[in-house]
Amino acid sequence: MWNMKIENIKVLKTLLSESRDLIIIPHTNPDGDAIGSCLALSHVLKRNGHNSSVICPNKPPHFLHWSPGFNDILYFDSEPENCQKKIEKSTLIFTLDFNDLNRIGELGDLVKSSSSKKIMIDHHRDPKKYADLMFSDPEIGSTCELLFEIMISLGFEKSIDRDISTCIYLGIMTDTGSFQYSSVTSRTHQIVAQLIDKGINQNEIHNKVYNDSSSSRLKVLGSALSNLNLLEDLKTAYMFLKRNDLEKFDYQKGDSEGIVNYGLSLKNVLFSVIFIEDTNDNNNVKISFRSQGEFSCNEFAGEHFNGGGHINAAGGRNDGNAEDAINKFLKILPNYKEKLIN
Repeated sequence: MWNMKIENIKVLKTLLSESRDLIIIPHTNPDGDAIGSCLALSHVLKRNGHNSSVICPNKPPHFLHWSPGFNDILYFDSEPENCQKKIEKSTLIFTLDFNDLNRIGELGDLVKSSSSKKIMIDHHRDPKKYADLMFSDPEIGSTCELLFEIMISLGFEKSIDRDISTCIYLGIMTDTGSFQYSSVTSRTHQIVAQLIDKGINQNEIHNKVYNDSSSSRLKVLGSALSNLNLLEDLKTAYMFLKRNDLEKFDYQKGDSEGIVNYGLSLKNVLFSVIFIEDTNDNNNVKISFRSQGEFSCNEFAGEHFNGGGHINAAGGRNDGNAEDAINKFLKILPNYKEKLIN
């Protein structure tokens, strides 16, 4: 694996040896790791003579809008023609924090048809082979951590300033559940130490992401916790949010972010799930899975709920309403009792 990375670094160095028009794309509904990695890469490329643009399929939740460089992001859903022109003009396209072009909707068709070289930087399992150059490592806890290693290998260490470090820290912090997941290693903390030495304010970053809640987010949290169910014999907790309640609370994208983690705060709970009815689709339920230890959320989501992710954090979906998804979940879960209680 490491030899392959060295070869990829050599190829990427060659591609970046002259100034280019570059496009950087995160997945739909981008989270902290997606936004952090894209903005960090954009900053470092600009500092090294390239013209880079971040194009998001849609806008991220409000608690990421403060990120350094956020105001320069373009959104495909609101200005598709401008985004298309930039993609057509580009020579390199970076796709960050996803590994399947289905994750970016209609934007994926433009990327697929583009003659630009495509570079994937991602840490999810089972990558699709659409990219000319792949940096894919599911053992690393975040795309931002992987990106930091790539930047160092490319010789960009002196370009990594406070803004870039802030973006990288944002991604590492959010995608490791504030450093609580098993994907966190000593190397993760070594990188964070370097970011702190660059002058980031980790307390401020944490507060902007987790302690800047709107009234709608607190109402959504209260509703989810009031619907919490504990399955003690399976060491599992699950919650749900109904469409009618979300509309009543004036639900905004991102209001439910991280709520699933509350289930893991219960004593002896190893598996936590939240079912959220889609406010834009009456026949779709979005599902988030979190676990502790060796129980694989990725495997569970992939086998039963059209999803995937990581061992301790994954997402999925189900047709119908929340009740349909919960009933399916409750029928399947006992088959995993041995893995959950051992």
